[in-house]
Amino acid sequence: MTTNQLFALFCDLALIIVLARILGAAAQRLSQPAVIGEVLAGILLGPTLLGHSVPEFLFPPGVRPMLTALADVGMAVFMFIVGLELDRKILRGTGRLAVTVAVSCILLPFVLGTLLALVLAEEHAQGHRLGFVLFMGTAMSVTAFPVLARILTDRKMQHTPIGGLALACAAIGDVLAWCMLAAVVALVGGGGGDQWLLLLLVPYAGVMVWVVRPLLRRLVVAGGSRLTPAVLTVVLAGLLVSGAVTERIGLHFIFGAFLFGVVMPKESTERLRADIVNRIGDVSGQLLQPVFFIIVGLKVDLSDLGGSGWLDFALILLVAVSGKFVGAFLSARAFRVTARQSAVLATLMNTRGLTELIILTAGLQLGVLDERLYSLMVVMAVVTTAMAGPLLAVLRPRALADQDPVIPVRNAQPPATKR
Repeated sequence: MTTNQLFALFCDLALIIVLARILGAAAQRLSQPAVIGEVLAGILLGPTLLGHSVPEFLFPPGVRPMLTALADVGMAVFMFIVGLELDRKILRGTGRLAVTVAVSCILLPFVLGTLLALVLAEEHAQGHRLGFVLFMGTAMSVTAFPVLARILTDRKMQHTPIGGLALACAAIGDVLAWCMLAAVVALVGGGGGDQWLLLLLVPYAGVMVWVVRPLLRRLVVAGGSRLTPAVLTVVLAGLLVSGAVTERIGLHFIFGAFLFGVVMPKESTERLRADIVNRIGDVSGQLLQPVFFIIVGLKVDLSDLGGSGWLDFALILLVAVSGKFVGAFLSARAFRVTARQSAVLATLMNTRGLTELIILTAGLQLGVLDERLYSLMVVMAVVTTAMAGPLLAVLRPRALADQDPVIPVRNAQPPATKR
């Protein structure tokens, strides 16, 4: 690394941190998740508004690979925290209602997304047509569990029945969506000529569950369920090694990081998990994730879409919103949940946030998405997430907050995530 590259890298990181902080805080002042402002920060620095010369000056080509590497580490840490916060306690007492809503919120958007992909395939499919169709269906099916939890906390809905149900549905949906994405990645052939290595996924998952998890439990008990330096070292090294393994066998590294978070001990470790989120999550949230948003924004170019491009966006947004909303609303109504509460649940399940951006980035890296469709899908993720706040203000005004009818689900504590 030359002196000029190091100078540019440090200056770029400072710019990213400050701009993400300012726009993230502005989004929160508008009752939006910080992720909305941070994504907009990336788009504002990209070619959409500034053309190509200014972004290349601010983020020289020689520095971008280093920023991408930092963004990848941020993605891995984020996925680890998502897995860490998928506590089985969230699912207790949810019964068939949560399962039905979660499956409906996956199935209907997936079907509509695959049908839309067939329409878009002629112009946007790159090589692997079946992989493109299945990826689009999967991308439409995502709900951002961490962003959803943050919205519930900000609106003091975390202890309400509808909040517990939404968390349970999002947790189930997250697992299903990641499994679907893993199948798509395996089909597309992320492992190149070593696709046979995918056969190692099952024994690797077994080792993680039956060997690594007990060892982690012993380490946590020995540390008194506190985040000691030894535990922190194992957590950081473990999530990175797990991500490296799944990347090597042909899946994306996000799956390994997510799996390591899933196998972390959950019983009687609330303090430990909160400390991990605070220590690791804060560093990632303040430095690594903003870098990821900038990388996302630099690849978003809406400057020359034309009429056909905006028509494609309208179709994408229509499918994204209607699939999630109709699937959640009708399945909740089938269990005699009130129309207002069903609409609130459907609105919450429509949030996509950072989880969607990670999936879209994986699709771009795999060559499933071209840059134009990637740009449209990123904007869709921002819009569907931003819609939640205003819609909830209409559907669940504060005056009615304490009068919500009781639905058959136990209250669930939301995870401590900040995104």
